Amino acid sequence: MPEPKEPAPWTPPWPSWLNLSWLSGIAPWVRLLTRLVVGAFLLASVWGAATTPSVMAALIEKVALQGAPAAGFAVRIAVYVQIACGLAFITGLLTRWAGLVCAILFTVTAAFVYRSGGLTAAMPAVLLALIGLDMLARGPGPFNLRALLVGR
Repeated sequence: MPEPKEPAPWTPPWPSWLNLSWLSGIAPWVRLLTRLVVGAFLLASVWGAATTPSVMAALIEKVALQGAPAAGFAVRIAVYVQIACGLAFITGLLTRWAGLVCAILFTVTAAFVYRSGGLTAAMPAVLLALIGLDMLARGPGPFNLRALLVGR
């Protein structure tokens, strides 16, 4: 009995350019852009609280009014952790660790905000937690400061 032949590989009935696989070359640039934009956002959104005591006090008061336990401690930790994550994303150094910390910080934030404001209010924190998980899973990409310093 003759052996069965391998079937021919499947080819789609549409032109190959419609698969958009030719765009895979921009993936490292998209990764860099994501890191820079999210890192800049993380820094800009808490810079006032980190550098101006009255802004920090107002933020602590706002969080305390929403019923957060140990609001002063929690807000200070969150602000400085967010600055560290932003710097790590921008430079590409310790990006996976920053992604883990970012995911934890914004998961807690999303849970707290969701409790008082609903899903729509919590969505920015949810998205930042997912971006943190993405940074944890995929790292900084090829364009980062570590690659320049160490060569890998």
